[in-house]
Order: sequence, then structure tokens, then C-alpha cells
Amino acid sequence: MKRTMWATLAMCVAAAAVSIAADVNVGTWKLNPSKSKIGAGAARNETVKIETAGDSVKVTVDGKDAAGKPTHNEWTGKFDGKEYPVTGDPTADARSYKQVNDHSWTLAQKKGGTVITTGRIAVSPDGKTRTVTTTTTDPQGKKVSSTAVFDKQ
Repeated sequence: MKRTMWATLAMCVAAAAVSIAADVNVGTWKLNPSKSKIGAGAARNETVKIETAGDSVKVTVDGKDAAGKPTHNEWTGKFDGKEYPVTGDPTADARSYKQVNDHSWTLAQKKGGTVITTGRIAVSPDGKTRTVTTTTTDPQGKKVSSTAVFDKQ
């Protein structure tokens, strides 16, 4: 009985590890400016690090705001479409990601309960390129669209 229980536990742990390792998002992604089209007045995420954090995912973003000042924000949650808090981002206090299929996700950011950014993330079939397409509403109500292409490091 004990042997069966330990074998079952070992298989569950192994399956979880394979599942996490197979997530094509996990890793460090660096902006490829020559392939990107960042909208005027939009923030620029230059490095995105995605890592597992227990049964969640941690996303760390470093970049520049619309004025060119350095930014850093962090989000920990699940790709389940639910909102989780963002720290360090003055433009958003909550973010959600929802997996569409093995290589694409939708995202949304909110500030004070209002959606300010929506978008889609697509990872290439070879897992080397990540394209993030977003539409953000700035504080004046103007919509800004961007397409950021990242290379896996």
C-alpha cells in the first residue's frame, strides 16, 4: 500500500514538473525593437521574465514609461482569466491572463476597476518568439495600440 502511494505521488510530481517545463512562456524575453511597433506615448517593456512560483506564475517586467523613465513591475497569479494584483505599476493595479491554447493567451489590465489594457500574446511554434499585441487607454481616454516582439534569451 505504501509503495503504491509513493509511486502515485512520484508520478503526480513528475507530471506537474513536465507540465510546468512545457509552458512555452517560461523564460526570459527581450524586446526586439526592430520587429516591434510601440505606439506613441505607450510604455515599453524591454525585458519580461516569466517563472513558476509554486502552482502560480510570476511575471517580472522591466522597461520604460512613456517619458522614458525606468519601470519595474511584478505580477504573480495563474493564467486562468482571474485578476491578480500588480505591484510597481502606477498605471495598473490588477492584471489577468487567460490561456487560449498552447501558444496564445489573452490579457487585461485594470486600474481602479476599469479596464485600461487588453491584448493577446502569441508564442511562435518553435518557442523562440513572443508577440504581444495590446490596446491601452491612456489617462486622457486616447487609445494607443502596440505590437511588441520579444526574443527568448
